[in-house]
Amino acid sequence: MDIHELEQRTQQALDEVQSAPDAAAVEALRVHYLGRNGLLPQWMGLLKEAADKRAMGQALNRFKTGVLAAVNARKDALAAEAKAAQAGAFDLSLPGRWTRRGRLHPITQLIDRTSAIFRRMGFTVADGPDIETEHYNFDALNTPADHAARDTQDTFYLPGGNLLRTQTSAVQARWMEAHKPPVRIVCPGRCYRRDTTDATHSANFHQIEGLYVDRRVSLADLKSDMDHFARELMGSGVKSRFRAHFFPFTEPSVEVDFSCHMCGGKGCRVCKGSGWIEIMGAGMVDPNVFAAAGYEPDTVTGYAFGMGLERLAMILFGIDDIRRLYENDARYLAQF
Repeated sequence: MDIHELEQRTQQALDEVQSAPDAAAVEALRVHYLGRNGLLPQWMGLLKEAADKRAMGQALNRFKTGVLAAVNARKDALAAEAKAAQAGAFDLSLPGRWTRRGRLHPITQLIDRTSAIFRRMGFTVADGPDIETEHYNFDALNTPADHAARDTQDTFYLPGGNLLRTQTSAVQARWMEAHKPPVRIVCPGRCYRRDTTDATHSANFHQIEGLYVDRRVSLADLKSDMDHFARELMGSGVKSRFRAHFFPFTEPSVEVDFSCHMCGGKGCRVCKGSGWIEIMGAGMVDPNVFAAAGYEPDTVTGYAFGMGLERLAMILFGIDDIRRLYENDARYLAQF
């Protein structure tokens, strides 16, 4: 082979590479011409027979360099074409495909709604652990050692002496230990009790509890704040009333009823004809609770309240069975 023939073969190889239809064909041509068993190594073996070894060597080098550059250029061009074709497959003029948005669970909606009302009233939202100690869940809240709530039939005890909190009041005890008065907090969260599940009870439920402590807090403050909360939550015509009760951590203690928002207090199915709906337990914080938290009972007073969010949801949304909230039927929950 002379130099003239080699130059012809070089041009032929370049033409073949540039016209290769795909990356696989380009790679096949590279192997054919430049591979270990390709034509170039064979031609290199004939170099010793060339009349002008120097000129032939330079020509072979030009062949190798030219073909390799053509191979890389063709591969890049094919990759660019594929990318452009892929981009062109998407029609930008088509309308977007929107997935259906999810919804908040009714209990989550109610937590957000009640927390927002209390925030506007100056309360801070506080949180605490679901796994509690007996101290914060009972002792710090003035619950006697022989109280029925501490029995294993009512409370989920865990190995090591801890328990699943039965009320979010434990957060109040923790908060008072860490903060000096004045204190104004609400504590929404999950609670656990050994209740038999039925239409109105569940072993796993939610509460929102509140605490307001300052120098001269009275039942009048509690009444006015609950009146405001009732109107914000259920409508401008709703009122609240107190009924005497007993809780270990408040003295005096009251049950708080709201006038029925469905019938305006006239009596209906929702309020069972009474015109009132029982909403929460509340009262003035017992001095023993202040003493356990390190507060001086002679210088501060305060009120506390707590309500079940599932019960509120059943009243507000007309839910007849608490179990519907946890069956995870998306068709049912989508109504709210």
